[in-house]
Amino acid sequence: MTSIATESKASTGNTLIALLYAARGLRGFGDGFAIIILPTYLTALGYDAVAVGLVATASLLGTALLTLIVGWIAPRRDLRALMIFGAGLMAATGVAFPNVEHFVLIALVAFIGTINPSGGDLGVLVPLEHAVLAHSATDKRRTHIFARYSLIGALCTAAGSLAASLPDFLVSAGSTRLGAFHLMFYAYAALGVLSAVLYRRVPQAPAEEKPPQAPLGPSRATVYKLAALFSIDAFAGGFVAQSLLVLWLFERFDLSLSAAGLFFFWSSTLSAFSYPVAAWIARRVGLVNTMVFTHIPSSLFLILAAFSPNLYVALGLLLLRSALSQMDVPTRTSYVMAVVTPAERPAAASVTAVPRSLASAISPAISGALLMTAFSGLPLVVCGTLKIVYDLALLVSFRHIKPPEEET
Repeated sequence: MTSIATESKASTGNTLIALLYAARGLRGFGDGFAIIILPTYLTALGYDAVAVGLVATASLLGTALLTLIVGWIAPRRDLRALMIFGAGLMAATGVAFPNVEHFVLIALVAFIGTINPSGGDLGVLVPLEHAVLAHSATDKRRTHIFARYSLIGALCTAAGSLAASLPDFLVSAGSTRLGAFHLMFYAYAALGVLSAVLYRRVPQAPAEEKPPQAPLGPSRATVYKLAALFSIDAFAGGFVAQSLLVLWLFERFDLSLSAAGLFFFWSSTLSAFSYPVAAWIARRVGLVNTMVFTHIPSSLFLILAAFSPNLYVALGLLLLRSALSQMDVPTRTSYVMAVVTPAERPAAASVTAVPRSLASAISPAISGALLMTAFSGLPLVVCGTLKIVYDLALLVSFRHIKPPEEET
C-alpha cells in the first residue's frame, strides 16, 4: 500500500510539473515577441528612447509591487488561485495596450500589466511557480527541475522572438504598421487565457499545510542578504533590459524588426541550452561557483560589444554573452530554495524577487537617457561592470553556505 501511495504521489507531482512547464512555455512565447514589439510600437507612436526607458521603469515597478503583495499573502492562500489571477492579468495587458496611445495611459498599463521589458525571470507568476515546483521536488531533482523549467521558458521565448517578425509580413499583406502591432498584443492576450486554462488544472496548492506565523523565520538574514546582492545584479541588468537592447541595435546599427527577431531567437536558444549545462556544472563545482564563474565572462563580452565597430561583431559578442549570462538563473533559484526551510519558500522566492524588480526598474529610465548620449554603448559598459562587482560579492559572501546536496 505504501508503494502504491508513493507512486501515486510521484505521478501527481509529475503531472503538476508538466502543467507548470506548459504554462511557462506559453508565457515565454508571448514574452519573446512582446519585448521586441513593445519598443518598436512606442517608436511607431512617435516616442523616443527616454520614453521607452520610462515605460520599462513603470513596468518593472508595477511588477515589483504586485510580486511583493502576492509574496506576503502566498503563505496563507491557494497558489493555484493566485496563478490564475496572474494569467488573467496577462490577458488584460494584451487587450489594453492596443487601445491606448497617450504616454500616461501606456505607462499605466505597463505598470499594472505583465509585459516584462527585461526578458528575464521576473513577474508575479515566477515566484508562485517556483514555490510549487520546489514543493514537488526532492533535493536531488530540484536543480534539474528548475533547469528544465528555465530551458522550456527560454526555448519558447526564442520561438516567440521569431514571431516578432510577423508585423513585417502583415504590413506587406496590406495591414497598417500599428494595426499589425495591435494584432500581436491580442495574440499575447490569448496566450494569457490559455495559461489560465492550464492553471485551472493544477490541484489546489496551498504553500504549506501549516503556514508559519511569519512569512520568513530562521532564514530571514540569509534571504535578506541574498536579496540585497540580487538587487545589484538586477539594477545592472536594467541598463540592458531586452527592450532597450533592441532599441540600441535599431538605433546604432539600423537593425530591422525581422533581423532583430532572428537574432533574439538565436540568443534565447543559446540561453536555453545553457540551463541544463548549468545544472551539470553545478553538480560538479557547486551552485555558487557556477553562478559566479559563468557570469563574469558574459559581462566582459557585453562590455566589449559596446565598442563594436560593426553589427556583426556586436551580434557575435552578444551571442557569446547569451551562451553564459543565464546560467545563474536555475542555479540561483535552486540555491534560494535550498537554503531556506520548506515553509519559507514562497516568501523567500518573493522577497528575493521583489527587490530585484525594484532595482531593475530604476535603471531603464537612466539607460534611456544614456542611449541618447554621444556614446550610445555606455549602458552596456555600466551593466557589465556592475555585474562583475555583484559576482565577486556573491562569491565572498556565500561560498561557504552549502545547499543540502553539497554538504557531503
